[in-house]
Amino acid sequence: MSDPILLETSDGLAMVTLNRPDKLNALNYALIDRLMAVLDTVETDAAVRAVILTGAGGRAFSAGADIHEFSGSVRQGRDTAIRDFVRRGQAMTARLEAFRKPVIAAVNGLAFGGGCEITEAVHLAIASDRARFAKPEINLGMPPTFGGTQRLPRLAGRKRALELLLTGDPFSPERALEIGLVNRVVPHDALLPAARELAQRIIRHSPLAAGGIITAVTRGLNMAIAEGLQVESEQFAALVPAADLAEGINAWIERRTPRYRGC
Repeated sequence: MSDPILLETSDGLAMVTLNRPDKLNALNYALIDRLMAVLDTVETDAAVRAVILTGAGGRAFSAGADIHEFSGSVRQGRDTAIRDFVRRGQAMTARLEAFRKPVIAAVNGLAFGGGCEITEAVHLAIASDRARFAKPEINLGMPPTFGGTQRLPRLAGRKRALELLLTGDPFSPERALEIGLVNRVVPHDALLPAARELAQRIIRHSPLAAGGIITAVTRGLNMAIAEGLQVESEQFAALVPAADLAEGINAWIERRTPRYRGC
């Protein structure tokens, strides 16, 4: 059996690939569990400064949850469905959202359901011009369960999100760009180079600063402004004794390129 998640690391980047191309990279329980384990590995690897997440094969980023598998959990009743399906998926998207290293989705094809929810949760996303998005859970008689009812309205606004959630209609990468779901749309062959170029522009900076920014933004979005400003202050305070902050200030004063060490 092939590994449902592929991991390659080089030049400070981790390339993480959803690897069920024959199933359009559907999110079965084994894939989600393996992705969580890979994120644990990447988090503790000091050589990795950013993550690019994409899908295997030429058709899909991820077509969403594995319906055949989770339908079995649904047949076993509410408690089993919540435990095995909902909590597992929500833990995955929450982990991606709060990950202290930048995560960039390279959306190379279909991003339906859970695949769209991953795109909503990660920090940055670039879409191929062949990508296609949808929130089709309503076609199954259910709402999204991996955070889609919460993150999409925060990205797109209430009314635009509700149109997509309530119709289940597919939408284009250009529409995804318009509503803030992705940062950029590029020709298909330029997708991974564009993701790597964006990652390289980020990892030239201090990884401690990047992690502080991600934490402040992720936590602050769900707070009143005064509470969010406190989180921002806390993230800065944690960096005051760090060598990276001293290096950044000294490099600016000395008009040279900083040499960050992540400490």
